[in-house]
Formats: sequence, C-alpha cells, structure tokens
Amino acid sequence: MVAESHIIVVRRRKYFSQLFNVHGVKDVGQAEIHTAEPLVPEPSASYVKLAIDKLKSHKSPGFDQIPAELIKSGGRTTYFYFEEGETV
Repeated sequence: MVAESHIIVVRRRKYFSQLFNVHGVKDVGQAEIHTAEPLVPEPSASYVKLAIDKLKSHKSPGFDQIPAELIKSGGRTTYFYFEEGETV
C-alpha cells in the first residue's frame, strides 16, 4: 500500500511538472511565475492622501461596507494603513 502511494505521488509530480513547465524545480515557490497582469507600482503617500480626501461623504459604502466618513476620520493612521497595501 505504501509503495502504491509512492508511485501515485511520483506520477502526480511528473504530471504537474510537465503541466506547469517547471522541470527540475522541486519547490514551486522557487519557480518564476509569469502572469498576464501588468506590474503596478505601489501608491505613494500623497496619492493615498489625495484619494482619501476625494471620497464623498454621506454616500453608500462600497463592497467593504466601510463608510467614507470613517476612513476620513482616521487621519494619518488611515493613510499609512492604506499606503502599506493592507486589505480590509
């Protein structure tokens, strides 16, 4: 039974290495992965501040359910939080 599971693992490793074209790489994390998405630079602090200042008050919150008033009232802490790319 153990020999069969080893054979299955070897087969799967071979299949996926051919599928993903990462021959010779034992850890997929080491492989360079290419995507179709363009590289977008991180927003600067001034860009984040400008975007927060442009938020309109008394409007429906977006999908994150955070009202603009709450984001605006956060001050510098909010700017740094969103500048660092934190997800809500």
